[in-house]
Amino acid sequence: MGTTLTPEFWGRFAVLLVAAMAVTFVLVTLFDALLVRLTHHRGHRPPMPPPRAPMGPNVPHGGRTTHRAHGAPVTR
Repeated sequence: MGTTLTPEFWGRFAVLLVAAMAVTFVLVTLFDALLVRLTHHRGHRPPMPPPRAPMGPNVPHGGRTTHRAHGAPVTR
């Protein structure tokens, strides 16, 4: 039960392929323009401050620990 792909099939296939590509291109262009318009409409936002280092009870200012000699007493 073999089928052959006729020149009529290939002609219709080419037309449908080009039509699908054109529709895809138009939709992507429209959505891109919409996204650009929405982002410009919102205005400029102030820049986010840089994230701070976690400060806990064992982390001194600056986020670095001090080097202690091995066996040195720890003052609390």
